[in-house]
Amino acid sequence: MGTMHSHTMHSNFGGTVPLEGSARLKARDATSHRTVLDDDSPVSATLILRRRLPLRVERLRVALTADEFAHSHGADPADVALVTDTLRGLGVDVIEEVAAQRRVRISGTVGLLGWIFGTTLEMVTSRDPDGRRVSHRQRTGILRLPAALDGVIVAVLGLDDRPQAHVQFRVAPSAAVRFSYTPPQLGEIYEFPSPATGAGQMIALIELGGGYSPADLDAYFSSLGLAMPAITSVGIDGAENQPGQNPNGTDVEVLLDIEVAGALAPGAALTVYFAPNTDAGFVDAVSQAAHATPTPTAISISWGQSEDDWTQQARTALDEALADAVALGATVTVAAGDNGSADQSTDGRAHVDFPASSPHALSCGGTTLDADATSGAIYSETVWNDGPAQGVTGGGVSDRFDLPAWQARAGVPTVNGFRGRGVPDVAADADPETGYWVRVDGRELTIGGTSAAAPLWAALIARLVEAAGPLSPVLPKFYGLAAAGGAPNGFRDITSGDNGAYRAEPGWDACTGLGVPNGIALLKAVQTTR
Repeated sequence: MGTMHSHTMHSNFGGTVPLEGSARLKARDATSHRTVLDDDSPVSATLILRRRLPLRVERLRVALTADEFAHSHGADPADVALVTDTLRGLGVDVIEEVAAQRRVRISGTVGLLGWIFGTTLEMVTSRDPDGRRVSHRQRTGILRLPAALDGVIVAVLGLDDRPQAHVQFRVAPSAAVRFSYTPPQLGEIYEFPSPATGAGQMIALIELGGGYSPADLDAYFSSLGLAMPAITSVGIDGAENQPGQNPNGTDVEVLLDIEVAGALAPGAALTVYFAPNTDAGFVDAVSQAAHATPTPTAISISWGQSEDDWTQQARTALDEALADAVALGATVTVAAGDNGSADQSTDGRAHVDFPASSPHALSCGGTTLDADATSGAIYSETVWNDGPAQGVTGGGVSDRFDLPAWQARAGVPTVNGFRGRGVPDVAADADPETGYWVRVDGRELTIGGTSAAAPLWAALIARLVEAAGPLSPVLPKFYGLAAAGGAPNGFRDITSGDNGAYRAEPGWDACTGLGVPNGIALLKAVQTTR
């Protein structure tokens, strides 16, 4: 009865208004849970508040300081006070308030938060993005806000805690492996600039599950003749480093990211952010990484989901967290996906993955690489396409984000009458049959997927920044290196293969973007265009 009592106590609500962009559909194949979600069950959520002033990253020439950012583009302290005072008055607990990040974390009962935000929460079992049956809270339809908070709160995330994203790696059966490269060998093949090692730089890795053991990493880096990098783990919203619980799934992602980034930028420090795999967890992790002190040189994200499988408010909130990162001086590298141009959709149309489709992300596609691991000689490199069952690089044209100005001359096609942001921007080896040699929970594996391309590019960015100074925002710089329709300085064009709906061609394409890196040439190119 406690929840009902709250409702009557606070019935002088002042009316409610719909929250734009909050509409949510049922989860895939959702079935009601046998256990009913009690009104008194605890639940937490993340609220995103409006910015003080709009943030236009493309206009920035130098990164903002934390103070400059908070003052201009964080939440107004008066807005934070209005939200927290209003909700505390309704019986809600405020866990955390971070004005610079525009985030307020709250908790309350299912009944109370459902009443305040005009929704009903139920327990269901549904199919997660990787096809497994999982239990979670679900809401459908739109959310509502107390009228006093109209326009102040722009997103309410986490009430529905269905899994939001999936990992973008592929494990090759040992019989299928044609070549296996260590990360340092790929650094030689792609001519990462020396003597830069990423010294003085920090790389943040976003993980929505899994974990690592120091013993595994110690054995791996020792086998490569490298010192163990400095690694810090940060828990977000109750998540933490938990190795050994999913050795064939999320642990693979975590160790792949650490081992690739750590071996290719051995001088860099790594911070691993562990968050729940929910829309709130994803946004909270990226936001905390973006606003960390010092600002990461690169943030690597190997998780995603078709951009149409997000609520508008969650997609906008995560895109704006990525914009924060770029404004503060970070480059965000994101896996473009491993499911080709369809991106697991069944509607017969092409789709792109998000957050790879964010105009604030350096989206990383995948190739099949045949090279001499000893000499670094490249025999061939084509678009990664092993077929839908074995994996295909993601790529295509967004139907949610407009074509950015810096991509206007790249030749991104118009699709269904919409000129959208083209994906990916860059590429690297991602075929598990020509994959990365890694160690996971005591086992040696060959792994592929655009999951590997994202930390590879993050490591390259760290080495470029060490050698050349700040690069962010990097996308206008990289696209500015290319003549219209041509391969840009610092990149090797991939012109053979397809990902389903799109084919590789000279210049930018929706399979491998601008191409794969030639690190030494790319360093010279960015140095001469400063």
